[in-house]
Amino acid sequence: MNDSDTLRQWIEESERIVFFGGAGVSTESGIPDFRSVDGLYNQKYDYPPETILSHSFFMRHTKEFYDFYRDKMICLDAKPNITHQKLAELEQAGKLTGVVTQNIDGLHQAAGSKKVWELHGSIHRNYCMDCGKSHPLQVILDSSDIPHCECGGIIKPDVVLYEEGLDDTIVSGAIRAIAESDLLIVGGTSLAVYPAAGLLQYFQGKHLALINKSPTPLDKNADLVLQYGLGEFFSQL
Repeated sequence: MNDSDTLRQWIEESERIVFFGGAGVSTESGIPDFRSVDGLYNQKYDYPPETILSHSFFMRHTKEFYDFYRDKMICLDAKPNITHQKLAELEQAGKLTGVVTQNIDGLHQAAGSKKVWELHGSIHRNYCMDCGKSHPLQVILDSSDIPHCECGGIIKPDVVLYEEGLDDTIVSGAIRAIAESDLLIVGGTSLAVYPAAGLLQYFQGKHLALINKSPTPLDKNADLVLQYGLGEFFSQL
């Protein structure tokens, strides 16, 4: 029995599966990741993407932030891929108890997943920094400059920028889901971004499986490591 067969067997035997995913989940939908050869960190801008996507840059250079954000962070043409679809099917079948994602694209929900813990927020939620009113993504797309609320306040995407903390409620939910799972599948993530990657320490279940094209710091702790694309595995499910 090869490693793919082993993981498929674990999925069949498990009743509380949690999937923990990163940018690699969405690259097959055409959304660039950050650290690969074609990723955002290897493209040229006036500032490094890590600087542009920081809280202090947003506050000081809001227009430049939005120029980059509209250009590179919003990918409305992207559609859920086979991984998103299969995870939604596993949830509907009563086997998957949750998806913990570092992505902000909303593709898990678009595929039909209901229990999604978005550690880094979502492009589809935006709020006024003054009055707190919620705004749809279209408000940002329709603005060519800095989007403002009716009250005059600046609208900010509900995404976690560098220098900002994660939402405590979402983190608590993700930790609980991971801690209660019997199979944790980690996929499409380098596990280099903290504190998100640190949540894996709460797993106490039977099997930890890693699916990623390149090695991760947690490979040595996993029961199974599959070094290839997620779509390659999930298309066989």
